[in-house]
Amino acid sequence: MSLQVKLQQKVAHKLIMTPALQQAIKLLPLSTMQLSEMLNQEIVENPLLEETPLQDGQTSEVDQSSEKVTEPGESVTQSVDSWDDSDYEYFFGDYLDDGSRPNIPKEVKDLPPIENIVSTTTSLSDHLNWQVLSSTEDGVVRSIALAIIGNLDSDGYLGASVEELTSMGDWSTVDVEEALRIVQDFDPAGVGARDLQECMLLQLRHLGLKDTPTERIVAEHLDLLKTHKEQELSKRLGLPVADVKHHIHVIQQLDPKPGSRYSPREAQYVEPEITVVKVDDEYKAVLNDEGVPQLRISAEYRHLLERRDENSQDTRTYVKERLRSALWLINSVEQRRKTIQKVANSIIQFQRDFLDDGISRLRPLVLREVANDISMHESTVSRVVNNKYMRTPHGVFEMKYMFQSGFNSSFGNSVSSVVIKQRIQQIIEKEDNRKPLSDSKLSTILQEEGLVLARRTIAKYREELRIPGSTQRKVV
Repeated sequence: MSLQVKLQQKVAHKLIMTPALQQAIKLLPLSTMQLSEMLNQEIVENPLLEETPLQDGQTSEVDQSSEKVTEPGESVTQSVDSWDDSDYEYFFGDYLDDGSRPNIPKEVKDLPPIENIVSTTTSLSDHLNWQVLSSTEDGVVRSIALAIIGNLDSDGYLGASVEELTSMGDWSTVDVEEALRIVQDFDPAGVGARDLQECMLLQLRHLGLKDTPTERIVAEHLDLLKTHKEQELSKRLGLPVADVKHHIHVIQQLDPKPGSRYSPREAQYVEPEITVVKVDDEYKAVLNDEGVPQLRISAEYRHLLERRDENSQDTRTYVKERLRSALWLINSVEQRRKTIQKVANSIIQFQRDFLDDGISRLRPLVLREVANDISMHESTVSRVVNNKYMRTPHGVFEMKYMFQSGFNSSFGNSVSSVVIKQRIQQIIEKEDNRKPLSDSKLSTILQEEGLVLARRTIAKYREELRIPGSTQRKVV
């Protein structure tokens, strides 16, 4: 068999991810704050980019001048590589600022008063480490206690066993158990426990309730406590039901996560990307660009390209490369803005009843419907609605919230899962606590209202609402 080298032509369809397309796709899922951080970083790294100082009522120069913005999936309309030197003067003259406008100084805001400045909070480990230093002078026990503290989670629970702690150093089991006892006596009460039951027992002993019926309920009858079997607890303890309820009330005041007070979660601020406004009788989507830098090409570097004889070839090549990157970014940001607005306007058309009347009129909606409406791919719509929020007349919602599964009622209309969950919650709120409704009974009630749902679907929605089962809801 002989091997031959020959040329052969072949026609094929391929999806080529150009750098511009990759960048456009990368920008779509970003929130406004994430986009702002990314653009500020690009301004630092690319000397050809600078932020446009805009006056009140003035729009970005990209908006004023761009005649066409490519849709996702299209390539950049003009390649920088194909330009000659004469093209730069034409491009900068028509599309970019010439640097002759005076810079408008930004308003300098007053600093907040000193009493509004948040101080640094003490962490759980810092709080416990301080107590170790003042509780024992034994170096070995102190080292073990510090190791125990290092293995606590944010709720104050110990994630390592005594055997694992013993293997961390040249320590005996007796010393580890002594150090653990010392840590479990620290504030907050219940810290250092290995499970919820031990956590509650530590807190009860801290309250002086050792060897009481309250401790017996937690230590011996925790399963009956979980299922609210107060009559059975009364028989086991030999106490009246009223006394049992008193002990249960004490247990309910215990903190199941004693360490969480020293591990506060940072507030997550939400800045809606879209604000829905009503003009006459129509709803419109207004994109929130506040805080997002408006980009332009630096006039200083434009002059470098104009001075052909004064700059080396390396300088011009570098500037061209940076210019290409800057143009891709400016185009991608504008492309992102128009894509988000297009998706938002489509959602508004589908969810008009929700905007008029509230959550009870939220209709079932899937990504495919919006994608077909605006002639885009489902994946593009998915990236747009990810991690973004919409301000509506009924509050701020994630854009993904507008996409809900649903069911067809026996009356011929579609009902979203949100409306069904809301109805389940309303029914449970009005039930008799002494005879709570089972999931099968809830299914029957909804069926009478025209919503045919299986019992397991009811159970799933109830769990998503964090509503316990009928046994747990029963009050004797």
